[in-house]
Amino acid sequence: MRRRKFIKNTIASALFAPVMIDGISAKAIDASSPFLRALTKVMGVSDRVLVVIQLNGGNDGINTVLPLDQYADYNRLRANIAIPESKVLKLEKNNNIGLHPIMTGMQKLYNEGKLVIVNGVSYPQPNFSHFRASDIWFTGADSNQQLTTGWAGRYLENRFQGFPDAYPNPMMPDPLAIQIGFSVSTALLGSRVSMATVIQNPDTFARLIGDKPNIAPGEIPDTYAGKQIAFLRQQQISAVGYAAQIKNAAAKANNKATYPTQNTLADQLKIVARLIAGGLQTKIYYVSIGGFDTHAAQVDATDPTIGAHTELLRDVSDAIASFQSDIEQLGIQDNVIGMTFSEFGRRVASNSSRGTDHGTSAPMFVFGTNVKGSVLGKSSSLTDLENGNLKMQYDFRQVYATVLNDWFGTDKPTTTTILQKDFSNLPIFNSTVTGWHDKVYEVNPLLIYPNPASDTVVLDLKDNYIPSGVATVFDMMGRLVIQESIQNANLIQLDVSRLINGRYVVRIESGQKVYSGGLLVMK
Repeated sequence: MRRRKFIKNTIASALFAPVMIDGISAKAIDASSPFLRALTKVMGVSDRVLVVIQLNGGNDGINTVLPLDQYADYNRLRANIAIPESKVLKLEKNNNIGLHPIMTGMQKLYNEGKLVIVNGVSYPQPNFSHFRASDIWFTGADSNQQLTTGWAGRYLENRFQGFPDAYPNPMMPDPLAIQIGFSVSTALLGSRVSMATVIQNPDTFARLIGDKPNIAPGEIPDTYAGKQIAFLRQQQISAVGYAAQIKNAAAKANNKATYPTQNTLADQLKIVARLIAGGLQTKIYYVSIGGFDTHAAQVDATDPTIGAHTELLRDVSDAIASFQSDIEQLGIQDNVIGMTFSEFGRRVASNSSRGTDHGTSAPMFVFGTNVKGSVLGKSSSLTDLENGNLKMQYDFRQVYATVLNDWFGTDKPTTTTILQKDFSNLPIFNSTVTGWHDKVYEVNPLLIYPNPASDTVVLDLKDNYIPSGVATVFDMMGRLVIQESIQNANLIQLDVSRLINGRYVVRIESGQKVYSGGLLVMK
């Protein structure tokens, strides 16, 4: 059951009965309270995660999402690589398209309402170079425009201002983004540095750079070289801090689903699920799988349902299905969505080498429990073409804009700035949000640390002294689980040792001022 629906359905029953949590009296508050609605909204949005999956090389979208409504033309144009119509996986309530026979995992997700297929995704005047096309997708640029920052990097830089100098900190002790692999994607570049931490896996990363600071103190001269040294020291401090956080998160959770073996994408997603379940507040995870540049031998010479492309699609489908199963069993499914992309599709007609050459538009997949479970757009026409290529139905930046607005809650003007233009949103999500920073009451900066906490948590108001007030903690069903009076303080310590593991909303109220934030309890 989705968290918001759970809260809505269960909160009313909590209003009428006293509740005890480990011996602590818990008093419920009115479900119609604007405060509860606002903070439930903020908590729901602020812990949301995006997993980006890159299909590197240019995936053949026509043999991935097959045009059942154009099969005569499909067989004519792709005679040497055509998938038999009888083998195509059918989708519930959609007779126009189907999935490659190997993609049973993603077929199941679609039929369960957890997969959106966005057809015909590209951009005006597409580029057919792997490097340039990838750069366009990474940065969100027009085809005739060069950008030096990534679309996700600009989002993170806007949301977490002052990075990297002010990070890690008590409010955000974790990496803003994590890429599994050996190098960082341009998509995650900010104006100064990459916004991501790159890891092979949590243990090797921690062993590589250590998880305890070992930087010698000392004054740094105010020179160009001194500034470079200071920057390198800051990066080392950040890396060490992040290594400890990553290692600790990995130790707190174990995967519950069975992942396929000999599947590099599954290996990466397995790490991602574990880190999210372990409590990392990281917003974006980036993983990739290569091999989609199928110019030759895309299919087997005797059976087009097997071959190189089939093996790639099997790995993608099985890995995503296992990941979704894992996050559901771990209970974090409402916080996580995934999105696939490839730098371009392939040409409509196959070549004589049983392969396909660089093309234009291709489908994107968005999956999770919070998506509508639908097909956006028609199966792209195989006869109404532009120079032998499919016509665009959706700009890829519409998908980005929808993720930023409706998933992360970024306001529209900010999204327009991030993506350089105003792109219309797509109906991808079941419900949308208007801003992770929305306020119903006056909400002032509040530092909460350590976060996650196990025994004691500090509420730090900096210079905002409270002459008198009250500090309260609510669980995600709106029940009051902690309440303490405050007198002449700007640092408040709360004992949370008796709270069960989970997410909570912390509130400090003094006169007309209200300070609030999210707390994760994990022991």
